[in-house]
Amino acid sequence: MPDQPHEPVENTTDGAAGAVPAASVPTPIAEVSETRSVYLRFKKVFGDAKSTTRPNSRRNRVSTGESIPYGGGRDPKGIGSVVDGLTTDLGWSGSLAKSDLMLAWREIAGEETADHSHPTEITDSVLSIQCDSTAWATQLRLMRTMIMTRIAAEYPDAGIESIRFLAPDAPSWKRGSRSIPGRGPRDTYG
Repeated sequence: MPDQPHEPVENTTDGAAGAVPAASVPTPIAEVSETRSVYLRFKKVFGDAKSTTRPNSRRNRVSTGESIPYGGGRDPKGIGSVVDGLTTDLGWSGSLAKSDLMLAWREIAGEETADHSHPTEITDSVLSIQCDSTAWATQLRLMRTMIMTRIAAEYPDAGIESIRFLAPDAPSWKRGSRSIPGRGPRDTYG
């Protein structure tokens, strides 16, 4: 860099009579790196970080009494209360209540009933229960009020409004190597 422009810089010293300019010494202008130029541009656009006040900065915080040593707010919290607070804050309580309901079907319906039925899904606040036979589906339909009352009392966050009991499906005639497309058997048994 043979010839670079120089700008004069005034140096001042404090004297008894005030500020007196010292000898002006030319200082070369250095090339500004790309990162420095980006920083200066952001500083110009967004302002200086030190001059802006942030509401969450430590010096602007209002003491809530939690920082008092041996104070009530300084006690450690149990993991259960921390997880409960986290699930409530994130909105997971409904999903967790639904999964707990699915896992606790044996306690809700009873041992014998749970041996012949199991929950399959929860869609649009409707719990679907798959039964082993149509007789068990009919029996559970008669027990619907008791089951709904117990679910509402033990799992209110699940949001279950109705229960649907499903009987086993009728056999399908659409399987096998000899099936043909069409409407299926009509007058086969007559």
